[in-house]
Amino acid sequence: MSTRSPGLDEAVSRLSAGARHWIGLHARYLDSPAGHTELPVTPRVKALLQLALLRRYWEKAAPADAALGGVTSVVEQAWQRPDFPRLLTLDPRYARQFEMMYAALAPAGTVSEAPSAVLARLTADGYLAPRRKPPYLHLEARFYADLAGAEHRFASYEELYAASLPARATTLPVADLDVCVVTHTVFYLSDFGFRAPALTEGARGRALRVVERLTDHCVGLGEWDLVGKLVLAQYCLGADPLATPSGAAGLRMLAGVQSSDGAIPGRSVIRRAAADATPVEFFRRSYQATLVTALATLIVTSGRAGALCAARASTVREAQ
Repeated sequence: MSTRSPGLDEAVSRLSAGARHWIGLHARYLDSPAGHTELPVTPRVKALLQLALLRRYWEKAAPADAALGGVTSVVEQAWQRPDFPRLLTLDPRYARQFEMMYAALAPAGTVSEAPSAVLARLTADGYLAPRRKPPYLHLEARFYADLAGAEHRFASYEELYAASLPARATTLPVADLDVCVVTHTVFYLSDFGFRAPALTEGARGRALRVVERLTDHCVGLGEWDLVGKLVLAQYCLGADPLATPSGAAGLRMLAGVQSSDGAIPGRSVIRRAAADATPVEFFRRSYQATLVTALATLIVTSGRAGALCAARASTVREAQ
């Protein structure tokens, strides 16, 4: 049943434009002298990798967007820094994942050979072989290996999904589910909504019901960052999140908390930036949720626009 309320399309368009404006305005800080001084290294590196991911799908969804050029230049500058590959490995917990993202998300304008060298070393070290990684990390590594065009020995997406958390989550309470694992599994299966996930119709429906339950749960908790991911996961599984009850509620919540400058002011209602936060504190609190909101709304709105154009073209053909 559709729960779309009057004005929701316009509210989501404003939400998307505001989030993109804020990201475009502040992205350069990540690789500026001030950012190098004021931000911890590993969170800053992660934020640049996330920016590169956003840039990839921004280019797919809205290549003519004026703010995209500035974001692209920040990513290109970071990827050309000779010290950047070393920074990826400073925290051993994230080193391999960061390196894989770095190799896969290198923008077309990158002149450094470092991404290829990092990928070659990961391959030689056996990271692109299954080994003892849990299913989610297998899926993540396969996704980024595919983006990078690297050879690997991972199982098919269908097999990896069958062993994943969302595939066995239908009987689990929402409190026991890791939202990031569920949503990113869906993102990797569907290339963030740009291909149909390799699922049967029954499996897709079951996964969508899990995501909708999680969306309701996270809306109730005021988890802004997680709601943005879940809204996008609904779209990746074939739903229109502006028309599902939970998706519409989540988007209305994000639009309602967005600051006048376009930021989502924290990851959640209990982790929002304080009213007297310094600019650096506000950036650190707001960056993640604002980037997720920009990514989700870019993909959802561009996909809905494309579907509407296709539907109109089909109607015209039928009328002829």
